[in-house]
Amino acid sequence: MSVSQQSVCNDRDCPFHGSLRIRGSILEGVVVRSRADKMVVVEREYLHYIPKYMRYERRRSRIHAHNPPCINAKVGDRVKIAECRPISKTISFVVIERREG
Repeated sequence: MSVSQQSVCNDRDCPFHGSLRIRGSILEGVVVRSRADKMVVVEREYLHYIPKYMRYERRRSRIHAHNPPCINAKVGDRVKIAECRPISKTISFVVIERREG
Protein backbone atom coordinates (compact mmCIF):
# COMPACT_ATOMS: atom_id res chain seq x y z
CA MET A 1 0.00 0.00 0.00
CA SER A 2 1.18 3.48 -0.71
CA VAL A 3 1.51 6.21 1.88
CA SER A 4 -1.49 8.09 0.50
CA GLN A 5 -3.79 5.10 1.04
CA GLN A 6 -2.67 4.70 4.66
CA SER A 7 -3.41 8.34 5.47
CA VAL A 8 -6.92 8.04 3.97
CA CYS A 9 -7.87 5.03 6.12
CA ASN A 10 -8.82 6.23 9.60
CA ASP A 11 -11.27 3.41 10.24
CA ARG A 12 -10.96 1.96 13.75
CA ASP A 13 -12.33 -1.37 12.48
CA CYS A 14 -9.55 -1.79 9.88
CA PRO A 15 -7.23 -4.74 10.64
CA PHE A 16 -4.23 -2.87 9.12
CA HIS A 17 -4.69 0.73 10.33
CA GLY A 18 -7.12 0.35 13.24
CA SER A 19 -7.34 -1.72 16.40
CA LEU A 20 -9.32 -4.70 15.04
CA ARG A 21 -7.72 -8.11 15.63
CA ILE A 22 -8.46 -11.05 13.34
CA ARG A 23 -8.75 -14.64 14.59
CA GLY A 24 -10.37 -17.87 13.51
CA SER A 25 -11.24 -18.85 9.96
CA ILE A 26 -10.09 -17.23 6.71
CA LEU A 27 -12.41 -17.71 3.71
CA GLU A 28 -12.55 -16.73 0.03
CA GLY A 29 -15.54 -15.61 -1.99
CA VAL A 30 -17.04 -13.13 -4.44
CA VAL A 31 -18.65 -9.82 -3.48
CA VAL A 32 -22.30 -9.91 -4.57
CA ARG A 33 -23.61 -6.75 -2.85
CA SER A 34 -22.09 -3.55 -1.51
CA ARG A 35 -25.00 -1.18 -0.93
CA ALA A 36 -24.37 -0.28 2.71
CA ASP A 37 -21.49 1.95 3.81
CA LYS A 38 -18.35 -0.08 4.69
CA MET A 39 -20.21 -3.42 4.36
CA VAL A 40 -20.23 -6.09 1.65
CA VAL A 41 -21.98 -9.43 1.19
CA VAL A 42 -19.57 -12.19 0.18
CA GLU A 43 -20.90 -15.39 -1.41
CA ARG A 44 -18.78 -18.52 -1.20
CA GLU A 45 -19.41 -21.85 -2.92
CA TYR A 46 -18.34 -25.16 -1.44
CA LEU A 47 -18.97 -28.88 -1.96
CA HIS A 48 -20.92 -30.95 0.59
CA TYR A 49 -20.60 -34.74 0.58
CA ILE A 50 -23.81 -36.87 0.62
CA PRO A 51 -22.83 -40.33 1.98
CA LYS A 52 -26.00 -42.11 0.85
CA TYR A 53 -25.37 -41.33 -2.83
CA MET A 54 -21.56 -41.11 -2.53
CA ARG A 55 -21.61 -37.79 -4.34
CA TYR A 56 -21.04 -34.11 -3.71
CA GLU A 57 -23.54 -31.29 -3.99
CA ARG A 58 -22.71 -27.64 -4.54
CA ARG A 59 -23.81 -25.27 -1.77
CA ARG A 60 -23.56 -21.51 -1.22
CA SER A 61 -23.44 -19.28 1.82
CA ARG A 62 -23.60 -15.50 2.08
CA ILE A 63 -21.50 -13.77 4.71
CA HIS A 64 -21.71 -10.12 5.73
CA ALA A 65 -18.25 -8.56 6.07
CA HIS A 66 -16.81 -5.17 7.01
CA ASN A 67 -15.18 -3.40 4.03
CA PRO A 68 -12.42 -0.98 5.16
CA PRO A 69 -11.92 2.17 3.04
CA CYS A 70 -8.30 1.21 2.25
CA ILE A 71 -9.45 -2.01 0.52
CA ASN A 72 -12.79 -0.77 -0.90
CA ALA A 73 -14.00 -4.00 -2.59
CA LYS A 74 -16.62 -3.66 -5.32
CA VAL A 75 -19.26 -6.05 -6.70
CA GLY A 76 -17.63 -8.88 -8.66
CA ASP A 77 -14.29 -8.72 -6.85
CA ARG A 78 -12.82 -11.93 -5.46
CA VAL A 79 -11.92 -11.26 -1.81
CA LYS A 80 -10.40 -12.98 1.18
CA ILE A 81 -12.24 -12.44 4.49
CA ALA A 82 -11.13 -13.20 8.03
CA GLU A 83 -13.11 -13.77 11.21
CA CYS A 84 -12.99 -11.09 13.91
CA ARG A 85 -15.00 -9.95 16.91
CA PRO A 86 -18.65 -9.03 16.23
CA ILE A 87 -18.72 -5.53 14.75
CA SER A 88 -22.53 -5.41 14.52
CA LYS A 89 -25.48 -7.79 14.72
CA THR A 90 -24.63 -9.58 11.47
CA ILE A 91 -20.98 -8.66 10.80
CA SER A 92 -18.24 -10.88 12.26
CA PHE A 93 -15.87 -10.91 9.29
CA VAL A 94 -13.60 -8.30 7.71
CA VAL A 95 -12.17 -8.06 4.17
CA ILE A 96 -8.38 -8.45 4.29
CA GLU A 97 -7.46 -8.85 0.61
CA ARG A 98 -8.98 -7.97 -2.77
CA ARG A 99 -8.38 -9.57 -6.16
CA GLU A 100 -10.14 -7.96 -9.11
CA GLY A 101 -12.59 -10.03 -11.15
